[in-house]
Amino acid sequence: MRPLAVYAKTELALHRAAGCFLYDENERAILDFYSGHGVISIGHSHPHYVARLSEQLQRLMYYSNAVDFAEQTALCEVLGPLSGCPDYDLFLVNSGAEAIENALKVASFVTQRTEVVAMRGSFHGRTSLAAQVTHANRICAPVNAGLKVTFVALDDVAAAAAAITDQTAAVLIEGIQGVGGIWEGSSLYWQELTRLCRDRGALLIADEIQSGFGRTGNFFAFQHHGPTVKPDLICTAKGMGNGYPVAGTWVRQGLPVTAGSLGTTFGGNPMACTAARAVCEVLQKDDLIARAAALGQNLTAALRDIPQIKAVRGRGLMIACDIEGDSYPLRSRLLHKHGVLVGSASTKETLRLLPPLSVSEDQCSALLDKLRLALNES
Repeated sequence: MRPLAVYAKTELALHRAAGCFLYDENERAILDFYSGHGVISIGHSHPHYVARLSEQLQRLMYYSNAVDFAEQTALCEVLGPLSGCPDYDLFLVNSGAEAIENALKVASFVTQRTEVVAMRGSFHGRTSLAAQVTHANRICAPVNAGLKVTFVALDDVAAAAAAITDQTAAVLIEGIQGVGGIWEGSSLYWQELTRLCRDRGALLIADEIQSGFGRTGNFFAFQHHGPTVKPDLICTAKGMGNGYPVAGTWVRQGLPVTAGSLGTTFGGNPMACTAARAVCEVLQKDDLIARAAALGQNLTAALRDIPQIKAVRGRGLMIACDIEGDSYPLRSRLLHKHGVLVGSASTKETLRLLPPLSVSEDQCSALLDKLRLALNES
């Protein structure tokens, strides 16, 4: 037996990780500016995180949602105030795709409708409904068919107004598009989507799977667009657990969700809740959300001063920079010659930067120095 190939593999054999560094089998240190698709939020093997999970593992690793356990309540008590969204109920699952599936299911239950509006360039996951609302047909098998999805251009208010009808169950938008290349809707667009959904009886779903948990300098990316933007459902995962599988569908209180309509065996188990709570505690204690905003502002300004970089986008520590031509050779040089791991996007010229929110100023400077060297070697 062997593992099924799912991605084109980066040539890197990992042995361990700590802070913002990965270490290969030869103990070579590699500065991690990708965090495994933006998953590592507070740093690899953070001491507080490890201690919390170790204690929980020895005390109570698992039981199902058939019983109450204090870890779920403890997570909600810290997460509500930290996020600025205490008026939501949290359905805990295991992955971002599950969070999306359940958000769409809630929207259809509530509205009794079956149509969805989503964004071009989007990525929401690889399971059935999530694949259909992702703007990438190659991930849909024939069985992933039947959902009526209208894809509209990000930031095109007129197109959204035409697409959202009295048959629309949900409008789905990423806080910032990740795989698509770090593209963000304007404040006006978010505000108009909110209004259109309210006026036409559709539910607004914010996919904050990559952009949430402080990565953009606010807890959620949609919070950059003013107090009138209030999604009906929010989806989180990735940075929520710092590597432990945990995700959530946040349901605005007041939406009529019938008991028993949603369920999960592993979701919200004590280990998952403890992992997410530990992340929240470190975000608070170390003020990582504000640091992400400040470091990101400095980093994007410095990137714009590099002549070979043609464009820079993003907020906080969710950043893209475009070069001329395919970025693969540059990414390969950065990894193998300079010891820095960065990400790619669906656009071949794009580098995606998603370091842990615990990254230091010196580590950002090191990234910039090594990027300049690698660009000048082309």
